[in-house]
Amino acid sequence: MQIKTIKLNISGMTCDGCAAGVAKKLESEGIVDKNVSYPDASAVVSFDAEKISSGQISELINSTGHYKVTGSAEIASPGSTQKHLIIIGGGSAAFAATIEAREHGARVTMINDGLPIGGTCVNVGCVPSKNLIRAAESIHKAQHNPFPGMESSGRVSSFKTLMQQKQDLVLDLRQQKYINVVKDMDNFRLIEGRATISSPTSVEVNGETIEGSHILVATGARPHIPDIPGLSEVPYLTNKSAFELESLPESVIILGGRYIALEMAQMFARLGSRVTLLQRSERIMPTESRQLTDSLTGYLEEEGLRIVTGNRLQRISQGDGQIVVESIVNGEPATFKAEALIVATGRTPNTDNMGLEKAGVSLKSNGAVSVNEHLQTAAPTIFAAGDVLGENMFVYTAAYEGKLAVNNMFNPVKKNADYRALGWVVFTDPQIAGVGLDEAQALKAGIEAESATLPLSHVPRALAARDTRGFIQLIRDKKTDKLIGARILAPEGSELLMEIAMAIRFGITSEQLREMFHPYLTLGEGVKLAAITFTKSVEELSCCAT
Repeated sequence: MQIKTIKLNISGMTCDGCAAGVAKKLESEGIVDKNVSYPDASAVVSFDAEKISSGQISELINSTGHYKVTGSAEIASPGSTQKHLIIIGGGSAAFAATIEAREHGARVTMINDGLPIGGTCVNVGCVPSKNLIRAAESIHKAQHNPFPGMESSGRVSSFKTLMQQKQDLVLDLRQQKYINVVKDMDNFRLIEGRATISSPTSVEVNGETIEGSHILVATGARPHIPDIPGLSEVPYLTNKSAFELESLPESVIILGGRYIALEMAQMFARLGSRVTLLQRSERIMPTESRQLTDSLTGYLEEEGLRIVTGNRLQRISQGDGQIVVESIVNGEPATFKAEALIVATGRTPNTDNMGLEKAGVSLKSNGAVSVNEHLQTAAPTIFAAGDVLGENMFVYTAAYEGKLAVNNMFNPVKKNADYRALGWVVFTDPQIAGVGLDEAQALKAGIEAESATLPLSHVPRALAARDTRGFIQLIRDKKTDKLIGARILAPEGSELLMEIAMAIRFGITSEQLREMFHPYLTLGEGVKLAAITFTKSVEELSCCAT
């Protein structure tokens, strides 16, 4: 294989749709990668010169009859001996970047500090939390069996054993999915230590200076600790330390009202703790619709959680074996007491004392690394990926960004970060799941949007399972009928996301969605029924009708 890259100047393109048409024409044998840009009136194409020539590529574009190649130039790629990627970090973004860098023939040096290899997700985030959330759900379902004529019960017989099986899972996945991936990798070096960037192409660690061609900052984020008088003087917990407890607290106060706070609140409550959640905003998940947040609040309160919003926290202290939180709620003083305190008030990017700004990297006001659409910082040889960017803090976006950043380092065909069909989930029960825009966001963006909301009481699967909590809401562009977003509140609602994300990504309309086969008595059928709701009432339909 003889890979070459050329840049073609193209006339005749008048919109992004034109660029998409040119890109479609370039889906030919021998073309390895491509990026067609309407604003730049150009295309950058990597190809196997043994299978297709630059002239043939030009002919493909000219054959459209609408667009013409007016000039071309070959782009030189750096030799593999020049490619040495230094990665600062050891989580999902770092490992995805490592694998991608090996595809480009690059040498990799990974420098990890803080959390063990694998980063937040496998060690103190996704894996332990979802394991314990499922365990808590098992107890809750056993204690609240919805089927008449059946008796069931459940209890936590050994909290310590429950936590140990969680840790066994963490250690196994860390070994299988991270350590084993790189342990025998050629031209790869792992260094444990704190790195400081000494130039746009070099770092210092453990007294050693390492020179490379590029640097990827993938240092993740840590729990944000708010500035509340007295907090530093009490033994508070974060998601990391809460998952290391050996005994279940009798009572817990949780500060926060978003993803981590909500998941932990319900988990501890179902395991047997008395939970009070204190949120600063007037409602939980304040960036989402009131319909969604009010519904979830009701379901959580029905389970016994105490949710207090509108807090202005004044002071935190400790006395008589309890944590005491003093607050102002709706203008009135309020005091809350519990055995344990968990701080879940967001996350802060890890960019302190790394030499980033000295190397020419710009930081945002919250400490996050500022990057362009290629994930490149103001220093051309330094890129960033993952939670350190301060947005979309999910393990799967970190992996996506790590791979994308390395592509844009070593591949002349640059690709923009694209989050249009990014799905997200809050693993409460029922789950909150979202993708794309909600109706308010769409209207703010100037889109004439319309939503259709289907209560789960109209979904046969939910009726059969005797659990009709929540709804499925689809959002479409009224002019085009294309789906632009969804919000779901439902047990296992996250499993519905990918169908909708695919529809958004590929411009599928609500009409096309409702014409597709959806097996009866699946939760997925609810997506079809919600799409039907744009034009008719589901109450007019029989089972399986359209």
